[in-house]
Amino acid sequence: MKIIKIIASIIGVLALVFGVLFLIYNKPIPKGIKGDEADALANKMLEAINYNAYQKTHFLEWSFNGGKHTYKWNKKNGTVLVKWDSYTVDLNLSDTALSIVTKENAEVSAKEAREARNTAWNYFNNDSFWLVAPFKVFDKGTERKVVTLDNEDKALLISYSQGGSTPGDSYLWKLNSKGFPESYKMWVNILPIGGVEASWDSWKKMESGIFLPTSHKIGPIKLDMGTVKAYN
Repeated sequence: MKIIKIIASIIGVLALVFGVLFLIYNKPIPKGIKGDEADALANKMLEAINYNAYQKTHFLEWSFNGGKHTYKWNKKNGTVLVKWDSYTVDLNLSDTALSIVTKENAEVSAKEAREARNTAWNYFNNDSFWLVAPFKVFDKGTERKVVTLDNEDKALLISYSQGGSTPGDSYLWKLNSKGFPESYKMWVNILPIGGVEASWDSWKKMESGIFLPTSHKIGPIKLDMGTVKAYN
């Protein structure tokens, strides 16, 4: 009984801590205004990171989760070679059922192959967003709004009504004077606290001419994108 009381006490303390953090850090999605100004701000960001070159870029390579997920994206053909653990999935983005699953030194059952395809799809949606999110501000199902911050700077609020693995997410982009993204705040399904901020400031110019991030920071946590490449 004493152990149960101790566990209950710990759970109570953790719940209290989370509640305090929630009250301090949880923020509602800011109100913004749709229209030409929002679209102009989005286009300014795309010009800064060279969207025209992105449209012509053939391959992108990077890793995620401490290098545990690796990717070679053939953007022109719509396929991605996704590797994690002992799995390799040649992921077909237009029809995941056509994806090819292999496993090192082991046969893959039909059920395991389906699960691996779904895992690869979800990994790719999440991990590629941390690489190319700024290029997706005019994707189908997006809504753009301009938000005036407390310091009177303009920020770009992007909301996704469809696409990816978690439609309904929103991101508030903070840009520098040249249009480069510096950070965004997130309102996403997988996080219980709204308005968590992540940096977008470790930019590097790629071989194809586009700019891509090499890492991000969320508080004390660093998300390393590995060796990032983009080429034709």
